[in-house]
Amino acid sequence: MIWYFEIQDLIDEWEPEPLVPVLTDFQKQELERTPIIIGQAGLKSKAVDGRERLNFSSFNFLGIMNQESTKEKAIEALRKYGVGTCGPPGFYGTLDVHLELEETIAKFLGTEAAIIYSQGFSCISSVIPAFSKRGDIIVADEGVNFAIQKGIQISRSHIRWFKHNDMEDLERVLKEVQAERKKKKLPLTRQFIIVEGVYSNSGSICNLPRLLELKNEYKYRLMVEESMSVGVLGANGRGISEHFNIPACEIDMIIATMSNALASSGGFCAGSKEICEHQRLSGLAYTFSAALPAMLAVAAIEGIKFAESNPQAFNQLAQNSKSMHTALVKAANGLPLRIDGEPGSPIFHVRLTAPSGNRDDDERFLQEIVDWAAKDGILLTRAKYVINQELLPNDPSIRVSVSAGFTKRDVERVANVIRDGARKAFKNRRL
Repeated sequence: MIWYFEIQDLIDEWEPEPLVPVLTDFQKQELERTPIIIGQAGLKSKAVDGRERLNFSSFNFLGIMNQESTKEKAIEALRKYGVGTCGPPGFYGTLDVHLELEETIAKFLGTEAAIIYSQGFSCISSVIPAFSKRGDIIVADEGVNFAIQKGIQISRSHIRWFKHNDMEDLERVLKEVQAERKKKKLPLTRQFIIVEGVYSNSGSICNLPRLLELKNEYKYRLMVEESMSVGVLGANGRGISEHFNIPACEIDMIIATMSNALASSGGFCAGSKEICEHQRLSGLAYTFSAALPAMLAVAAIEGIKFAESNPQAFNQLAQNSKSMHTALVKAANGLPLRIDGEPGSPIFHVRLTAPSGNRDDDERFLQEIVDWAAKDGILLTRAKYVINQELLPNDPSIRVSVSAGFTKRDVERVANVIRDGARKAFKNRRL
């Protein structure tokens, strides 16, 4: 009876968050001025004002967003299969091109098998709870993206965070978990380390060799989210494993969206046959979502074919990434800006070295730079976060995406435009 009244008191005191969060004036203004593209998006995109601008805001890493061969194949698939499947994979939503895409992904990455999902965001947020349940242990990098955070949350596992890309801190956490289990004589559970190949919120590249050493020493399974590294890193774009010359089978699960470098949609998980087959009944976003439209599956296959037949694209992307890093660091010199991202990363973040403490003010300041760039013929975007749901919110930033389709002159130009826009914004702030 006492227990009942204690629970009832907690229920009476609990005030749930409103379903619709209150928006600030700045957020309302943002919704009203959503950027709109007319026609095809690509390396150059035309906005509603009719002007064509260089697009450094899209994840068009290989520059194949408007590849003619892909469009032709997609049109053929549209005429043969129709617009959509209108059913999940297990309910007559599976098409022959879906199986072909899964085989193509596995062969490209060098894994036993792969499974495709119809949405990129829900892919990783479904894979995590398909394997890690209540009572299991997840050790995750505190810099992981929002989709990973949601998957971790849904799993209801015991969560431990380690400092972003800090292998010494990861080892400290693994030792603490091991010591705690021995002290409390806890039973063995499933254990997972979750990281990104290239972190979308920082542009950092994970230390895969050290991660594998630690996961083998402490008996963990390793999940690597590679949305920003598959089709980017390595001599043939096979991702973080090729970048470090390590067999992909050393990673338990490789998860990525197909909407970035492959210029399609949906996501995939690659690994052993057992790993992939388990998800066909336990991956909720796979089991209960309509299957990927055939034309998008075909587009992804064409994206992989491009990667396999054009290795020079990855060399060009790597050169552009290095040039962008050098140009941005040079442009930020003398300004209170910092550049997050490594030379081999396809994305960079321009952040304030000393945030004001008022997030809206900082976002508004960075938006001035974005607006200045748009006037000067460059499309940029601020990184967007769901602040009231982010577990570990990042500082506001301008995100710059690199593509193999740009020239060195294009890359240097965008850095100079950011520099000029920042100077103008800082001058306005002082007035």
